[in-house]
Order: sequence, then structure tokens, then C-alpha cells
Amino acid sequence: MDSSSISDQNEVSVSGTPTSYVSSPYRRTYSDISGLSHRFDVQSFYNRPSNTNAVVLSGHEEDISEDAVEPKDDVDADGDEGDSDIDSAEDAELEMMRERFAKLLLGEDMSGSGKGVCTAVTVSNSITNLYATVFGQSLRLQPLSTEKKDLWKREMNCFMSICDYIVEVIPRSLGTNVEITETKLRSDILMSLPALRKLDNMLMEILDSFTENEFWYVERGSSSMNSSGGGRDSGTFRKVVVQRKDEKWWLPVPCVPAEGLSEEERKHLRHKRDCASQIHKAALAINDSTLNDMDIPDSYLTTLPKSGKASVGDVIYKQLCTAEKFYPDQLLDILKITSEHEALELADKVEASLVTWRRKTGGLTHSKSSWDMMKDIGGDADRGNDKNHILAARARSLLFCLKQRYPELSQTSLDICKIQFNRDVGKAVLESYSRVLEGLAYNVVSWIDDVLYVDRTVRNRED
Repeated sequence: MDSSSISDQNEVSVSGTPTSYVSSPYRRTYSDISGLSHRFDVQSFYNRPSNTNAVVLSGHEEDISEDAVEPKDDVDADGDEGDSDIDSAEDAELEMMRERFAKLLLGEDMSGSGKGVCTAVTVSNSITNLYATVFGQSLRLQPLSTEKKDLWKREMNCFMSICDYIVEVIPRSLGTNVEITETKLRSDILMSLPALRKLDNMLMEILDSFTENEFWYVERGSSSMNSSGGGRDSGTFRKVVVQRKDEKWWLPVPCVPAEGLSEEERKHLRHKRDCASQIHKAALAINDSTLNDMDIPDSYLTTLPKSGKASVGDVIYKQLCTAEKFYPDQLLDILKITSEHEALELADKVEASLVTWRRKTGGLTHSKSSWDMMKDIGGDADRGNDKNHILAARARSLLFCLKQRYPELSQTSLDICKIQFNRDVGKAVLESYSRVLEGLAYNVVSWIDDVLYVDRTVRNRED
């Protein structure tokens, strides 16, 4: 494929058929930081008025004097300079848009040899990398800079515009012998995308609310952190170390006044924490539902053992089989998980056994939402005597409770495999968007918890 054909393909994809790039089968070579730029109206760009001094005569020519037709020198000079600046800005913007869409169409393979990834994976990688670019350096409770906020909104609006063309065909009858078809946005996009947009705006509002704070941050190991003087600059916070599970030394340490935060500030922090926690749960539910709707790749199925018992081990299998009434929380307490690594390893094992038992029951293609999983907890009485069905339901409830107990848990091997082999662009947008919002909401909750912990420790010392 030469450069001219790539350029022609970009022109058609942008101005004529926006959905033509959705099903391009590319394989992965490497990924870039961002896949798309912001919206740009190509049609209006080509139809804009030309830079000319022509005048359209609405009456008789003799009524228009020569002075009226000829513009003044200073106005002409300013107009030409302004038009040239607009033209150069539009040309640069159009060139940037063409470059971004070319990378999308090439599947991140700039060699043009057809070894790039498919469009769905490219979009998912681009949203993930955009999140890392915008929020990667955000380590504290404070508003985003204007530049990063504009970048996030501009690029995400372009990613979301892809979903405007993902539709489903609905037949509609106009009478006994007449039937037509209508198109509307696909149901999953119609339900989840507006919710994700709202969650996104709510998170931005939470960050924007932390402008005039009673707390502040210092870098770990700085002189102000170890100071015991009075005042904000000298560090009235007296060496209270924030308890973090992974002891992330690069994170800044929150500081509070010697007397602690005011009651109004604590109330504000708790309110924002509750909001961020609800946002995290909502984004997690959408992400979980989207992943459950994705097909399980054959490459994952080939790695599964023949029995679910071989996946989970004897201890867990005995609890899943022998208990008359299964309580997943009690099983998690018995296992005594001490680290996120152990929790993720357990999640992989339980998920593998779940898929194995579902294959034996013939219900592998049946997807379960988070609410369906919740209803399955303790509800084995209506499952009949099918042992594999009961084991699958209990494994599903165990996995659900495990993810609820460890919200910071990374994606399981099955989730990663689904994302890697997914070919549905709409699901790729929903999954990646909900995943990054889930991560941001969890970070906000953690940052607020750090400040409240420091405030509680300082007040206890004063007492």
C-alpha cells in the first residue's frame, strides 16, 4: 500500500464513511501515545470563503462607487494577516487529524505491511495511553491544569464520536404487507456511554472542588516533612507516615495543621469520598458487564485444565462442594490472603474453574452481569442437582466477592485475553473508558483516605 492510497483512505474515512475503518483486521507491532485528535469539520474547511476582495452587487453597478468597492489599506492588511493565520492553523489541524487517523487505520503499524493490531485494540490502547498522559502525573487532590483538561475532553470526544456510527438495524412494520428497517444506536452504547460521560464529569467536579484546602503535600524525605515548626510552609505536620499497602515511596505525603482539619473540611472530604466511591462502583459495574459480554478467545480455552478442581485446588474445591450453604466471605477469611498478588492469583484460578464448569453445563455463551452474580450468592437452592451448575454458581459468587474485597485488583488473565482478542470497537470504547474512570475514582478515594488518616493521627496525638 503506497502513501497515496493511505491518504485517500483517510479522506474517505473522515468525510465520507466514518465506519469504514472499524473492521480493519490488523495485528500488533507497537502502540503510540494517542490514536486520535479532536473533532474537525473537513467539509466546512473546504467550503470556507476564499480570500478574495470580490463584491456581490445587489443593485445597479452605478450605485456602487469605486471607493465603496475598494477596501482601505489598513483593513486589507489586517484582514490578509488574520486570514493567513487562520489558514495556517486550519492546515496544521487538518494535517494532525490526518496523521492520527492514518495511525488508527494502519493499526499502529507504521511500516504499512499489515502487521498492525485491529481497530478495536488500537482504540483501547489509545484511550489507555491518553489516560496515562493526562492523569499519570496526578498524585494528589487538586484540579487538573487547563491544558490537560482540554486535551482529555478533546481526545475523548473524538473517541466517543466513533460510537455515533455504531448502530443496530430494527425492523418496523407499516402495515400488513409493508415493512421497513430503522437504525438506532446499539443498545449497550445507548445505555452505558451517557452514564460514563456523567461519571467522567462528576470526577472532574470532585477534583475541581479541591482548590482552597486546609491540607497540603510534601515530597517524602523533604526537610519540611521532618520539621516540627508551626505554620504551613514550615510543616506543622509532625512526621506522620501514611500507611500504604505497597509503600509507594514516590507518592507525596499529605500534611495537615497541628490542630488537625476543621470540621467543615472533614465533612467536605467525607462527602467527596462517598461520591468517588459510588463512581468507582458504577464504573466497575459497567466494565464488568462489558467484559462479560465479550467472547472468550479460543487461545484461553486451550490452556484450561480438563477439570475445575485442578484449577482451584483441593482446599477451595472441598469448600465449594461440601458446604450445604456457601458463604464466599467466610471462605476468603479462611484463605487469609495477605497481598494483592495472592488475590490476583486466586482470581485467575477461580475464573479458570468457572469457565471449565460452565463449558460442561453448556452455558459458556451466557453472560452474567454484576447484579446477576450478586443474586447467585447463597441462591443455590433453585439450581437443581447439576453439580457443575452449582460449582459454577459458587465460583462466580466467590470471584465477585473477591473483587469487591480487593477493588484495587488488577485485571485477570481472562480479562486481558478478552481485551487483546476483542474485535468489537464499541465494546473496546466502553471497556477502556470505564476502566480508566474506575482507576481514577479509586485513586481519588485513596488520596482522600490518606488525608483523613493523617488528620485522625494528628488529632489523636493532641488528645
